[in-house]
Amino acid sequence: MSQTAFIHQDLIADSIKGSNKARYQLYQLYSKAMFNVCYRMMNNREDAEDMLQEAFVQAFQKLETFRHESSFGTWLKTITIHNCINALNKRKLDLRYVDEMHRFDSAEEEPDEALYTTENILDAMSQLPEGGRIVFSLYLLEGYDHGEISQILNITESTSKTQYMRAKRRVYEIMKQTKSRAI
Repeated sequence: MSQTAFIHQDLIADSIKGSNKARYQLYQLYSKAMFNVCYRMMNNREDAEDMLQEAFVQAFQKLETFRHESSFGTWLKTITIHNCINALNKRKLDLRYVDEMHRFDSAEEEPDEALYTTENILDAMSQLPEGGRIVFSLYLLEGYDHGEISQILNITESTSKTQYMRAKRRVYEIMKQTKSRAI
């Protein structure tokens, strides 16, 4: 077991005992990162704030089940992502998954490095369809592999790969369009 699994162990123990001060400190430590996860998943501030609140409520209610097998942040991020996915599923959004692998031409033009700013990527991500945005976010920003994404979203691994490739290509296209309009 890694040492990171025991980070903030005292705060977690005090929170389990009912200390609101310890809970607030945990919230202060993790809320910004979890809000960013929520925002990327939900694609708007209001829903992201709701999901953040629900994730922390659920985490504090289930805190005694935290077994230090991973870090608290990893455990909380899992809860956060599942809450966001459940909320999206409740809306019955068409996540636009496709089960076939689409092959792109291997001869692609070289990407313009100036396009790849955080602001440009996040702006382009916000314009993606739900399914592509979620897979793109989980893979590229949250570090999940396609096997994990397929389990989380209940899709095939090839669908996860396809959605990621399409989202990546679309993000690049959006950023190129934005650059050409700026010129």
